[in-house]
Amino acid sequence: QEGKKVPSKRKQNTSMVTSDLLHKNLLKSEQKNWNNISPTYKAMTKRIKEKLEELHNMYTLNSGSPRMRFGENVYFEENGCIFLAKADDGEGNAKILFSVEDLGFSDAFIQRIRISPDQRYMVISLKSENSEEATCIIMKLDNPPVVEKVIPSVFSFEWAANDVLYYTTQKNLKCQNVFMTTFTYPKHTKLVYSEQDARFFVDLYCTKDRRFLTINSNSKTTSEVWLVDCRHPFESPALVQARTTGVIYHIEHRKDQLYILTTYGDPAEYKAISTDNYIHRINLDALAASGKENWQLVYALEKKTKLVDFEMFSDDCIMFLKNAGHLYLNVISFVSHSVRMIKLPTWACEFELESHPEHTTSTCYFQLSSPVHPPKCFAYSFKENNLIEQAVQEVPIITNCHTTRLLAKSKDETLVPITVFHNKNSKELHRRPLLVHVYGAYGIDLNMSFKEEKLMLLEEGWILAYCHVRGGGEQGLSWHRDGCQHNKLKGLHDLRACILLLHQLGFSQPKHTALVAASAGGVLAGALCNTDPALIRAMVLQAPFVDVLNTMMKTHLPLTIEEQEEWGNPLEDEKSMKYIKSYCPYQNIKPQCYPSVFITAYENDERVPLPGILQYVQKLRKAALDHASRTNKKGNWIPDIILHVQVNGSHCDSSWEHSLNE
Repeated sequence: QEGKKVPSKRKQNTSMVTSDLLHKNLLKSEQKNWNNISPTYKAMTKRIKEKLEELHNMYTLNSGSPRMRFGENVYFEENGCIFLAKADDGEGNAKILFSVEDLGFSDAFIQRIRISPDQRYMVISLKSENSEEATCIIMKLDNPPVVEKVIPSVFSFEWAANDVLYYTTQKNLKCQNVFMTTFTYPKHTKLVYSEQDARFFVDLYCTKDRRFLTINSNSKTTSEVWLVDCRHPFESPALVQARTTGVIYHIEHRKDQLYILTTYGDPAEYKAISTDNYIHRINLDALAASGKENWQLVYALEKKTKLVDFEMFSDDCIMFLKNAGHLYLNVISFVSHSVRMIKLPTWACEFELESHPEHTTSTCYFQLSSPVHPPKCFAYSFKENNLIEQAVQEVPIITNCHTTRLLAKSKDETLVPITVFHNKNSKELHRRPLLVHVYGAYGIDLNMSFKEEKLMLLEEGWILAYCHVRGGGEQGLSWHRDGCQHNKLKGLHDLRACILLLHQLGFSQPKHTALVAASAGGVLAGALCNTDPALIRAMVLQAPFVDVLNTMMKTHLPLTIEEQEEWGNPLEDEKSMKYIKSYCPYQNIKPQCYPSVFITAYENDERVPLPGILQYVQKLRKAALDHASRTNKKGNWIPDIILHVQVNGSHCDSSWEHSLNE
């Protein structure tokens, strides 16, 4: 239009340079502040580190990693090495196949392992703490094993056949391309699938009977699956069901029949469904017939139940479920068409299945743990229909811990589960310090796996509380939907109700209460810090997401587009912008009496940009000082607001050594 000013590129560049300079100055200031403050904690740090190392040596080192069984061979990983042992020969005679240090990857840890069907090849992904991307190493299991190929920036991989590997590449936190590579003559690599929608992330998975390799393209709310026939791995992938907004589905296969785990139908929770057509050889016509109109219901989850995992065996299917914090498993028999429910120990909060259990096995092996209970091995026998506790580890049993499940009534009368751990010998619980945990985003459960520091706190008289608020996934998909986008404030109301109930029941009191959160959990923790600072005395945040509004306005950031399904799109929806602004921690800081805050951030974090955290800390510190100077009461309390920016490490993902230092 005539007369309209053309934006000057020089002005834009000047603005970016000014912003970078401000960021660098803030970072220098915070690093100087940390260097001045950290010596204060030297003696305490030394004591805690020694105690944590003692607990790690006592519990975690002895619990062992999950085993991969292939007939008479057992593969397992320990201390950055991969071993091969004979099932009946004991692991004392295990042969070493791979060592991280021998290949010069001393700062990396093993993330994923896949053995080829004929056990001639092994593929491993190695990840360093400073990068989101992993390096893929393919080993030929000769005597001795040799490196066949190295592929950079790989996310997932699966064997389609003895020497045919499919893998996805990762760039800027996105996985959108699938490649196939072969290792026998003629060796070649080709692109087999490319996702065009920025909201979708591509992952690979093999069905338990190894009949199909599935290419899964998922957004936060919708999915689409393509199948590769492992008997004909060079043929083009075939589509199972075109993506339908709001419908998620995953594929399994058993005896020429597809089994589909899907949210299709009412209510929009997971259901197990089978197709009535038989697929002897993959072809598009047969797959088209397996579309939604031909799906038959096998099993539907009860209301407010979370499907944790789903495992297919030759005659049975196991579903690991969670309801109101309790873990249990359902065994669906395809022979007797019955469903058996097995309750797991009341202390159990997390489970890990044995890696790649054999499809035809008569026993399912898994580990159970909690934040204060080290992993313990269990087995379920299909023949005997019973749960067996395996006493193979010489690990001391945790006996002095009391586990309590509570329900807090939120603002809209919804009951919110809380899991509480405390020492049985603790007296006068209202005087004890309380550590409250929260997450509440992406439909992901609060992390309740074993951590040495949680057991240490328990032994020192702390109470640990885990608030399973809406936005997380603890009570199924509807629990997540009720706490995302225009429902985000429900998660905040849930958290407030949980802390109030804990105090009412005599679990500590505000002046002895700390709140801890990581990543997106920082949204609810930071919001509560603004709305109800008097409920807590301290807050600990790890790589927190505290500047929702400004981050969601920046479409050049790698996750902004796909995250719109979780937070909304403030750029195109004014209602969304106003709503995000109403709870965003950074936007709602005001002069008041804040709790003390400790934040860990990572300089090269690709998921939560550091400038947002730096500005949050600066604004929070200023608000706390403004309040103190205004009130000017005798003995006025000024909170400590401390930021530790780490040069190394990536987003909330670290080795034992790194997490110990932290």
